[in-house]
Amino acid sequence: MEFFKIKRDIPFMRYGKLTTTISLVTFILAVLALGFKGLNLGIDFTGGILMEVSYPQTADLEAIRKTLEEERITEAAVQNFGTSRDVLIRLPLREDTGAKQSDEIFSALKAQNRAAELKRVEFVGPQVGKEMYESGGLALMLVAAGIMAYLAMRFAWRFAVAAMIANMHDIVIILGMFAFFEWEFTLSVLAGVLAILGYSVNESVVVFDRVRENFRKMRKAAVTEVIDNAITATMSRTIITHSMTQLMVLAMFFFGGDALHNFALALTIGIVFGIYSSVLVACPVVLALGVSRADLLLPEKEGLVDNRP
Repeated sequence: MEFFKIKRDIPFMRYGKLTTTISLVTFILAVLALGFKGLNLGIDFTGGILMEVSYPQTADLEAIRKTLEEERITEAAVQNFGTSRDVLIRLPLREDTGAKQSDEIFSALKAQNRAAELKRVEFVGPQVGKEMYESGGLALMLVAAGIMAYLAMRFAWRFAVAAMIANMHDIVIILGMFAFFEWEFTLSVLAGVLAILGYSVNESVVVFDRVRENFRKMRKAAVTEVIDNAITATMSRTIITHSMTQLMVLAMFFFGGDALHNFALALTIGIVFGIYSSVLVACPVVLALGVSRADLLLPEKEGLVDNRP
């Protein structure tokens, strides 16, 4: 399906050095943000108390925050959960708030609004949070290794390396932005990061598959012409796919509540940079690694002609 057809190939590879330089600078800035500021880890990783409180009417979040401040709890995260009547309160483990028990906190909320109802209380210890942090990092490495193995078997090692560099570029950019703006990094955000790993590599696979097909058809074309044609030919598909995906993500971002806000934010960053990296990072890298027709094709069969447009 195509909304439009580009008649002449766009010379993307002509600007390969420029785009990879921009990507390298952006990558370094993201690494610096992670190194100097670090991630603002949520209760899932740091440990703490999680409380879900329900009200018969729309909850007044500012009044709840004020009540907690009066109890000398200044670092609590208060947000709607599911509906405007349900509130999720996250209390990190701190020396000045650790002694506050959930029943004492709820008593203060009950005094502020007698209609408040405690639905659940969960405690995440520091050891559990540490295990989640380590498991999340292990999941990222396993997914990355699986993707590299798949691409190496389906295409060639040069494509696997290029796609993984592009994917790591996307992931580091997401983490760097969360570190720089101090957005809370939770398990839902980690799920979004893992989703972007698979989503981003899918775009690279589509382009690489067209590159392999073009090597069969365009026997006399240079490698840069083959790659430019592959990117141009998949442009319409890329715009349609990513636009539809982003519409769904925006629906979660604006209407999914605070529980899905950072998850949708991570997906949005990943989709935008995933398009960029699949075209303007992965392809220049695979070109720089010296990809050639011999990497993908069997010897030329008799009767095959150059069908280059």
